[in-house]
Amino acid sequence: MRSISMRGFIVLALASLMAAPASGADRPPNVVLIVSDDHAWTDYSFMGHPHVKTPRIDRLAAEGMTFRRGYVPSSLCSPSLASIITGLYAHQHRLTSNDPPGTAGGFARKVGDPDVREGRRRMVGFLGSAPTIPRLLGDHGYATFQAGKWWGGNYRDGGFSEGMTHGDPERGGRHGDVGLEIGRKSMRPVLDFIDRSVDADRPFFVWYAPMMPHQPHTPPERLLAKYLDKAPSPHVARYWAMIEWFDETCGELLDHLDARKAAEDTVVIYLADNGWIQDPEAARFAPRSKQSPYDGGLRTPIIVRWPGKVQPREVDRPVSSIDVLPTILAAAGVKPTAEMTGVDLRDERAVATRPAVFGEIFTHDAVDLDRPAASLRYRWVVAGDWKLIAPDPRNAPGESPLLFNVAADPGEARELAADEPDRVADLTRLLDGWWRPGE
Repeated sequence: MRSISMRGFIVLALASLMAAPASGADRPPNVVLIVSDDHAWTDYSFMGHPHVKTPRIDRLAAEGMTFRRGYVPSSLCSPSLASIITGLYAHQHRLTSNDPPGTAGGFARKVGDPDVREGRRRMVGFLGSAPTIPRLLGDHGYATFQAGKWWGGNYRDGGFSEGMTHGDPERGGRHGDVGLEIGRKSMRPVLDFIDRSVDADRPFFVWYAPMMPHQPHTPPERLLAKYLDKAPSPHVARYWAMIEWFDETCGELLDHLDARKAAEDTVVIYLADNGWIQDPEAARFAPRSKQSPYDGGLRTPIIVRWPGKVQPREVDRPVSSIDVLPTILAAAGVKPTAEMTGVDLRDERAVATRPAVFGEIFTHDAVDLDRPAASLRYRWVVAGDWKLIAPDPRNAPGESPLLFNVAADPGEARELAADEPDRVADLTRLLDGWWRPGE
């Protein structure tokens, strides 16, 4: 048997140390990312809703740093979720839309079309080559788990080591398939993953993005009964009950972290993927909510809890979901890539001095997968108290820029562009400095 030199022994020892997960004081924190689906920024107890009850998320807000003026760049599921998990805007990661070109009338009807299948394959590939949270954390010893909404094909395509979504369009794969059972049927897959990771003393990342309160609004009767007399219609009652059902699942997850004595070592981040205003007369969303450039579609509270490391407080500065990934990476001691322009939400100076947050709204079905600007409907910017919505002339013809003071007018009822031309010009310059379509 060939002997090994001292130098070779040291090299091998260092390699084994780098491959093994850290332990003790050097061990990075676990991360649990909770993302609700189609959830209005107003519809929580802690945000002041008079009827909706969210005691578990209220507890998370009380124990964490709560940004009441959070935003997602895009008010549509696929681009929004992709921005959360990559820290990139949709024009960067290129998942601008829910479905590829040629899917008018519904993806399920066109799934057999070769061009549609190729378009879906390409869209999955965009995320497959992106620096996602599970991919970056996995490179540093983390076990990672996907559960819930997921537009990126199989969970492995996003860089997860484990997960629920198979992503096969022949078996109904589009935006989560089996993963959509989480929360509505059971929390067991997520809880079992946490158990395995804790038992192995391995840091873990959980993507918990249930299709809740998203339609179908089918809450348990025990919860629906609480809201029927309080809501303006049965449609609204069902939506409110779905929120409380989602809140219960969050409680089950947080309680399990406590039971496994993992809460102190776990960063928990919460936000919604986009907003929702329930149409009281129909089982659908109302205007100026989902898919729109208004705060009803874009705004969400963002909560960061890390016991002993993040001081509980409320922050009244605009922040963005693109800040989630840099915050997680900083907590884990991992450097972001140069393309990621978000900030660590724990950095008070970075949050306070950032001049604006930005976003973009695209068509539901992509127009051209190689040119994000071809699908663009609106760009928007929030700077301090002011918000500008800039329509794209190709996909929003005839529309004019809209200006709102969202601090004084959170419902965006008073449009002020004609009264504030200089402010419109200043905010337009900010938008063009961020991203000018065609670049």
